[in-house]
Amino acid sequence: MTPGLQTEEALLAASSQAAAKASSYLASLRSPEGFWWGHLTADSTLESDWLLLLLWLHPPKNGVFTPPDPAKVQRAVHSILARQNSDGGFPIFPAGPSDVSASVKAYFALKLAGLSPGAPELSRLRACILSLGGVQAANSYVKINLSLFGLYPREHVPSVPPEIILLPSNFFYEMSSWTRAIVAPLSLVQFATQSAPRPVPSGFNLQELFRPGVPVCLNCNVPLFSWKKFFLVADALVKLYQRLAPASLRQRAVRRMSQWMLHHFRHSGGLGAIYPSMQYAVMALEALGYAPDAPERLEAQRQFDRLLVDDGSNFFFQPCFSPVWDTAIAAHALGQAGASHPSLRPTGDWLLSKEVRRKGDWSVKRPNTEPSGWYFEFANEFYPDIDDTAMVLLALRHTGASSPSELDAARRRAVAWLLAMQSRDGGWAAFDVDNDTRSLSEVPFADHNAMLDPTCPDITGRVLEALCLSGVDPHSAPIRRAVAYLQRTQQSDGSWQGRWGVNYIYGTFLALRGLRAAGLDDREAEILRAGEWLRSIQNAGGGWGESCDSYAKNTFVEAPSTPSQTAWALLGLIAGGDHSSESVRRGIEHLVSTQRPQGGWDETLATGTGFPKVFYLSYHLYRHSFPTLALAEYLKVTQPRNPLQTHNLPPPQNPLQTQNVGQASRPAAGLQAGPAFPHPSLPPMSPEASPGAPEFSTPQSGTPKDPQ
Repeated sequence: MTPGLQTEEALLAASSQAAAKASSYLASLRSPEGFWWGHLTADSTLESDWLLLLLWLHPPKNGVFTPPDPAKVQRAVHSILARQNSDGGFPIFPAGPSDVSASVKAYFALKLAGLSPGAPELSRLRACILSLGGVQAANSYVKINLSLFGLYPREHVPSVPPEIILLPSNFFYEMSSWTRAIVAPLSLVQFATQSAPRPVPSGFNLQELFRPGVPVCLNCNVPLFSWKKFFLVADALVKLYQRLAPASLRQRAVRRMSQWMLHHFRHSGGLGAIYPSMQYAVMALEALGYAPDAPERLEAQRQFDRLLVDDGSNFFFQPCFSPVWDTAIAAHALGQAGASHPSLRPTGDWLLSKEVRRKGDWSVKRPNTEPSGWYFEFANEFYPDIDDTAMVLLALRHTGASSPSELDAARRRAVAWLLAMQSRDGGWAAFDVDNDTRSLSEVPFADHNAMLDPTCPDITGRVLEALCLSGVDPHSAPIRRAVAYLQRTQQSDGSWQGRWGVNYIYGTFLALRGLRAAGLDDREAEILRAGEWLRSIQNAGGGWGESCDSYAKNTFVEAPSTPSQTAWALLGLIAGGDHSSESVRRGIEHLVSTQRPQGGWDETLATGTGFPKVFYLSYHLYRHSFPTLALAEYLKVTQPRNPLQTHNLPPPQNPLQTQNVGQASRPAAGLQAGPAFPHPSLPPMSPEASPGAPEFSTPQSGTPKDPQ
């Protein structure tokens, strides 16, 4: 036997053993109810914003800020400081450079919590902020938040008027779904402070963060003939309108926006089920005059508080929950690794229970489409997303379900919904169709880099794979249009950009899997160029890694290898027909050699994307699910005559400590809309004006399994 064959056999044996260990470990993380749920973590801005929320809800008394739980505030302080960079600033992704917006938020929070401006931590932080341009260089949401408390000039922050919802032609729905969910409560919060800002502790200000000589105006150095200038002029007119508009018109806008917000509490784990909109919703309800013990406010606060992980050794807020997403990826990986239908059936049943059967915001542009799809969280029925739906379809191929007829019906509905949600350019976005009015990206409050939800190669690739594996004809018009979209959006170096994962590695692996499922030959130019690009960026140790900084630089930026990105690159190469190159061999060896004894992997860098250049995510199950999938795919193509043995999943070794997770929780019957702002010119909202009592349907409690 030749040394080459001996090496190949040894690698196959090692990868087979690693795949078995990985599958067993991943299976052990499943909850008794059948779902997976890992932690989802971000940067220090969430903890900083929590301090701002406390100041809103508990204004100073006699000039002194006295939060209800000082010990909890100190745990937040320690959590924030643990992520401070050596230059004093705060990054927006692990090992990243200091970011001025995150740093300003941290300074506000730490100073509010009682740190002296002369403390070494704040002294270094202040110097870093000033070196980055001062508070004037922070993004618009930071400035808006500060202006609510009179800490930044109100006239120099963007206006977010509730009248947005009164604009014609469904203008409100031309913004991305998450922007709508944020803007709705934020507009009410800003309205509540238009006459006077909220109080701060005596002597509290941030004047030391203003860089001398740097203007605070919105319209500095903006070209005269540009959309940005147009919207800045519009913002100036809005500010004039806010001073002169009839009270009745303003009241109408507040009522309409309040109704929209209350209506969207229904069937959701909080407004939009994401941290920013849930935080602003709590603030808006307080501003609207809801008493602390009002059912709506209690429920909104409860949903927000559930995002906090405070277990004695950790203190951080999750930006949202990801059980449907985590479950679909894990189930697909285990299915590809040979898990049997009976073992995965509880997972299939749980996923079927999460199918959306009500119309949501997406139906504004698709009013005649039957509801279907899956959301990301435990409950978010206004916002099923296309990526989750495609991933669930891939998972359901492996899980089966207790009722085969219900499974088949759900899969048919989901396929039809996905086809209906294809945008005119041939691609798919996250939540909406044709949400691509690019001029809106120049709106003054759009610098969170997520005003729109345009199509992207990563989601399009996953949808292509899901549709083709669900029986859609690869020669049909929707599939051909999607293939053309991917061919058109390929970068000159052969890669594809990833919108929801970091970055070019993520986009490339999904585009290649979609093109393979659609029947493209692996000798096509697009496939060959993509494979060559993936091989060219492999790290010396055999793995792959990419920095979040690639978004800021608009090109691939290397980083230390991570298990998830190594798995993505391998999945892309295998999809492109490369099963045996030196790159693939070294990549598999890297996964095998870095696997922990219990079967999982370590990953400290962020590989998920929230808002490019602004907000990044660490999915704590990615480091286990994707390597399991990559090893399974490798073994399938290298051992075609000896496929992976079908096996039953072991029972959970460390089941989640859940209490009715996923079960509906309803408020007391007969809830009515609360009062509007306690303002003499604004009468209370009548029950007839309200869209109805919110029907909250969310998990009662539970803790995600954060594998060690």
